[in-house]
Amino acid sequence: MPGMKTLITLLLCLPLVAQAEWIDFEHEFEEEKPWVEVAAQLPAYPKPENLIPFNVSSATRNRHFVDVESISVGPDLTIRYTVVIETSGGAKNVSFEGMRCETGERRLYAYGHPDGTWSKARNAGWEDIKMHSLLSYQKALFEDHFCRDGIRIRDREEAVKSLRRAAQ
Repeated sequence: MPGMKTLITLLLCLPLVAQAEWIDFEHEFEEEKPWVEVAAQLPAYPKPENLIPFNVSSATRNRHFVDVESISVGPDLTIRYTVVIETSGGAKNVSFEGMRCETGERRLYAYGHPDGTWSKARNAGWEDIKMHSLLSYQKALFEDHFCRDGIRIRDREEAVKSLRRAAQ
């Protein structure tokens, strides 16, 4: 009977071993891996025929556009796009930016110049999107097109479809 006591002891320990293995299995999949941004490539300068207007709010007289050719969703899940803002006086501001739906942040990568060239933004890190501002075009893009209801778009086509639908 001494073998039977050993067998019973081993069988009683089996659930503990299984529990330890399951904890390791869950830890492997649930472990938070740090987010790493991929290097952004500057897009071609926007052409007027590729611009789709989007509404920010009635509080601004500026007109806002996204260059559909510049929209991308990177492997780092960052949505990158070019925005063109026309002021009521006729001036144009062009910028290449990124947005992270998961954190509600945005980043400025570069400014566009009238001659069709880009200047990289200096010291442009990730910033919170101003969600309480009626003048924040990033808020409008976040809430209405790129991160609607907290769900990030899957790809460029989904973003273009949302922008085109709203522009009609």
